[in-house]
Amino acid sequence: MLALELSGQAYNKAAHRERLGALLKNRSNGSIEFKHCNISAALLALGFPYVAGYKPRSNYQSLLLEVLEQQLKSNPLVDHAALAAVQLPAVAPPMIDFSRVRDQAPQLQPRTGEPSAPMVFKAVKRDYLEREALNQSLGLAGEKFVVEYEHWRLVKLGHQKLADSVQHISQSRGDGLGFDILSYEQDGRERFIEVKTTSFGRETPFFVSRGELALSKQAEDQFHLYRLFEFRKAPRLFELSGPLERHCLLDPITYRATFS
Repeated sequence: MLALELSGQAYNKAAHRERLGALLKNRSNGSIEFKHCNISAALLALGFPYVAGYKPRSNYQSLLLEVLEQQLKSNPLVDHAALAAVQLPAVAPPMIDFSRVRDQAPQLQPRTGEPSAPMVFKAVKRDYLEREALNQSLGLAGEKFVVEYEHWRLVKLGHQKLADSVQHISQSRGDGLGFDILSYEQDGRERFIEVKTTSFGRETPFFVSRGELALSKQAEDQFHLYRLFEFRKAPRLFELSGPLERHCLLDPITYRATFS
């Protein structure tokens, strides 16, 4: 299903579930659906997107991760489809009903499941989510989308002058400030917006820099992260305001090594 979805081809979830049910005679439809949600969480852990509609549920056994990793290694089609999907160029949609764009942010869930074990070192062929985060075309399209959205939001609130003052800071002043878009509240206070864009589902992890994390704490009354998801299909967004650690589990991915 993942390969078909990434390739833009149709498939039938119900038919797939029925085929599995015939093989797993002691499993209910609900348990099969739940297991697919476990698989979604395991896919994210391996750096893959997940199948739309199967909300990731992270309380899976480590054996599932091992089996899934072996299945993915033996199926190069998934690798090719995922790589092609995350590297596609993107453009901001020309016509959009912004009144239908907002969504609820995922709820922060405590980690459950097996007790944590010492780190296991594994060879990872690709991290597709990281590669998508480096897709400059997609990132720029998402930022342009948010510039238009903020203009619409402020006009709708009756503040045309503020709407006309919205700035695409990452383009006019460069990266490194910890945010991409300068917008405004109704009273004229500045709103610092960092944009993270994905073509995949709402629960897809995203990457933040040290500067973005620091700004979310230092300017907590002004910092807003806009997470765009399903961008290539029908863009939606949710908003995280203030310190990111209030909303997300933050995993250190890399460290900067220096000699002084």
